[in-house]
Amino acid sequence: MSVTHHRRPGIAAGAVLLTFAVAGCSGLGRTSVGTIVYESANRHEVQVSNPLVTGCHRLVPGGAVELTNRTLVDMRMFLSPDCTGKSTTYIATTLNDVIAPGAAPWRSYTFVH
Repeated sequence: MSVTHHRRPGIAAGAVLLTFAVAGCSGLGRTSVGTIVYESANRHEVQVSNPLVTGCHRLVPGGAVELTNRTLVDMRMFLSPDCTGKSTTYIATTLNDVIAPGAAPWRSYTFVH
């Protein structure tokens, strides 16, 4: 079966739109694909969806005392708000961790990539 003349412009337009969509999305940066769920120091649950893999990510003021990594990328947790100093905890993908009683909360994180 051949494509009729009135369908060709539709197919061509669809191909052009698909090309633009793919090109547009490629510049958005890589994301971690998934969610991070953490409990803040004042016991509020926070959920972050698909954060960028690159850069330092701050947690809410006061930091986090428990975190579940539901992304496809491992994380490093920091006590400083700017991901400086030694990372204190490594949380692999699909795992969670809780700070020790009396320990300082996490204030930022990076992804291992």
